[in-house]
Amino acid sequence: MPDMSPPPSTAPDPGAGAATVDLGALGLDGGAHLLLDHALAPLPPGTRLVVKGRDPALAVHLRVWARARGHRVDPSSDGKLVVVRGSANDDRWRDAARAGDARAATATRADARWGLAARGALIESGGPAPRFDLDDHDVVWADIAPQLYAQALAGQWDPATSIPWDAATDLSPEVEAAVVQVMTYLIENEQAALTVPARFLGRVHPHFREIVQLLAVQVADEARHVEVFTRRARLHGDTLGVSGAGGRASLQSLLDEPDFTLALFLLSVLGEGSFLNLLAFLERHAPDPVTAAIAHLVLQDEARHVAYGLAHVELAVRADPSLRASLQMAIERRHDALRDTAGLNQAVHDALTVLAAGAWEPDAIAAGVTRVRTLEAEMDEGRRRRLARLGYSTDDAAALSALHTRNFM
Repeated sequence: MPDMSPPPSTAPDPGAGAATVDLGALGLDGGAHLLLDHALAPLPPGTRLVVKGRDPALAVHLRVWARARGHRVDPSSDGKLVVVRGSANDDRWRDAARAGDARAATATRADARWGLAARGALIESGGPAPRFDLDDHDVVWADIAPQLYAQALAGQWDPATSIPWDAATDLSPEVEAAVVQVMTYLIENEQAALTVPARFLGRVHPHFREIVQLLAVQVADEARHVEVFTRRARLHGDTLGVSGAGGRASLQSLLDEPDFTLALFLLSVLGEGSFLNLLAFLERHAPDPVTAAIAHLVLQDEARHVAYGLAHVELAVRADPSLRASLQMAIERRHDALRDTAGLNQAVHDALTVLAAGAWEPDAIAAGVTRVRTLEAEMDEGRRRRLARLGYSTDDAAALSALHTRNFM
């Protein structure tokens, strides 16, 4: 193990009345600056440090190094190299400032000059000032973000080992087709859920690193969901289901929302919130263990996404109560844009009914229809509950929930 104790060669020089550091054969291109910094650190400005060493380029390199550090090299009658420690006010860090508090994201607004520096780092002046337009604490923050990030890391799962792909899935062609259609629908919805946070990820100032980390994990979650839904859809064939124009129009309206908070509100609080009910429905009525396992694992991830979205919007509304009017207008604007679309693809609705029925008898189909209607009522109740948490009255929450897209997301 290397000896990291202070170099024994740093000591007063009795003849010159100055401190001395012996660099031996070490050159400034080989780490000698560390010994010089160590020797100069405890010395007050103006103190002389005698530098000894055998490196043939030492005299030249020492002058360049000293000038860059705000020190100087004085000539000596006896040929010694003498560094005079510069004033602390002469060094390159005299205008430096801390990039916020390292202990917590307490800055109300992150300074563009902080750039990519770690929170709490000492920032040398004169560097680049990259533009991260999402640099306001109230615009991106949620107090629950660090906890959710820790949960996300602990809850990561591997599609190759967490899902029983080899489990028996001996389904009738009609039931398998229903599963494939639902998976086809889920793929395009999850691709939208991936794109929305990915679009904002690079705009969040790194000072709010917990939000950047959480959004990055969310993007990774959605990519994994697309993978497993695709793999299940192709488990017994390569023909996927249909994609309706109305459903894609609904998802496009999420991608078109330019505001970070409004986009998270529409996606996570309303859309993914409704998907929690859908995934629980699929787990409950899955006709095979592979589909059930996928729904269960994806549901755990989506619950975190909804938790962040809701906590973020809740904090934003608390900071600016007038934001509720903007949220309402976002719902109404999206509803008006989708007024003439078909909403949920009939093929998806029928596939959900087939899975919920579990059989092809009239009574079973009737039960399946009732269960899908119950699912829609549960989605509506969940949206109302989350809207009430944001401060909407019971009547307003009910009215706004009713305007949510019929495509669920």
